[in-house]
Amino acid sequence: MTDRETPTTLEQVQSSTDGPQDVPEQDAQEIALGLWDQGVNFAEGLLRPWNAYQVLILIALVVAAFGLSRIFSPRLREWMRAREGWPKWRYRYLLLLQRRMALIFFVGLVWGTVLVMREVTWPSRSYLLGIAANLATAWLVIALVTRLVHNGALRSMLRYGGWIWVTLMLLNLTEETRQLLHSFAIELGDVRISLWTVVQAVVMLGVTLAVARFLAGTASSSIRRNAEISPSMQVLAIKVLQVVFYGAALIIALRIVGVDLTGLAVLSGAIGVGLGFGLQKVVSNLVSGVIILLDKSIKPGDVISLGETFGWINSLGARYVSVVTRDGREYLIPNEDLITGQVVNWSHSDDFVRLDIFFGASYGNDPHLVRRIATEAASSIDRVLEKPKAPVCHIVGFGDSSVDYILRFWIKDPTGGLTNIRGAVNLALWDAFQEHGVSIPFPQREVRLLKDENA
Repeated sequence: MTDRETPTTLEQVQSSTDGPQDVPEQDAQEIALGLWDQGVNFAEGLLRPWNAYQVLILIALVVAAFGLSRIFSPRLREWMRAREGWPKWRYRYLLLLQRRMALIFFVGLVWGTVLVMREVTWPSRSYLLGIAANLATAWLVIALVTRLVHNGALRSMLRYGGWIWVTLMLLNLTEETRQLLHSFAIELGDVRISLWTVVQAVVMLGVTLAVARFLAGTASSSIRRNAEISPSMQVLAIKVLQVVFYGAALIIALRIVGVDLTGLAVLSGAIGVGLGFGLQKVVSNLVSGVIILLDKSIKPGDVISLGETFGWINSLGARYVSVVTRDGREYLIPNEDLITGQVVNWSHSDDFVRLDIFFGASYGNDPHLVRRIATEAASSIDRVLEKPKAPVCHIVGFGDSSVDYILRFWIKDPTGGLTNIRGAVNLALWDAFQEHGVSIPFPQREVRLLKDENA
């Protein structure tokens, strides 16, 4: 039999599966035996001369691709290290290309070999090489496209799932695989859940969630760049978009799989009643979070005090607000506490904050001089404002041993801390009083030892 008349074993395998798509359901054992027979026939076909030659050519191309990768991969890395100022996404894709360099070289080599062999010999003599070229190209494209997914677990699921599905499609084994997976099922009343349905649901949910995550991230970046939208409204808009995108992704995935959503309406109502009784605090925090975002009472970056907690707002969540203190602690305060409790927002309407320091000076010092020295000492600190609100000092009373004063000054950066600026002003007052001879009275006690007359 001539080469023109001799089809490859893989062609014979494919011709046996090129029937109509609406084939009757088969038993799992029967399908598995059919796939086993096809695999045995394919393995036997590899022993034929031209099929064996193609396998040897593929092995040689793989070795050549790895050799070229060993040569050019270090050079690409050194070239990347010399680049400065590039965006991170460009570095990520270059790293991806470096890691897949062997596959890239293999795709180029195998396609070049296929084109040459199709020109000099019969197409059947390069059929296996063509299958390998299509598989390698599809794997490379999937690896590059799935890099857009930032979630590592979701990216791996889409990547390996795509590789498996493309491989089955190119080998024309999708129908047999579908029937095999569909044969493994459990029945719950009138509902039949097969392994094929579960795989479809997982894949569709992964794809739709990846698309939703990409759209939500793009929209969030655009909203954050818009300076006309307040920070609180930015957070609210981003949260709403995330709920819409992810909710739509879930519904679309279920509809693609074929799940009837009519029954979910009744189920969601029952779940809603249960949530209303069992998760009152959670729902209250969620509603309080929406109110906080709408009334703009607090926003990211504000400096607040709630009880003994003083810090600035790091982020607004659906259930809690993250507040970071000066000592690096991060408090997660429920939204309900911010709505029902008394909150001091040091930067609600503006960033100006007034601080007071009380001190006393002896009666022998000129009060006019003390007031001038105190205001000058406060003004010498960098963070203390001189315009439009300069430091002032007033007499607030006459004590038993001192004249009592209050020093008031303003700052515009409460995020820089309050205790440290008070300490700096107190230290400046001490230095100024020492320089000008202003005395600060302090209690003095005299201890007398009485002699016992009976001793």
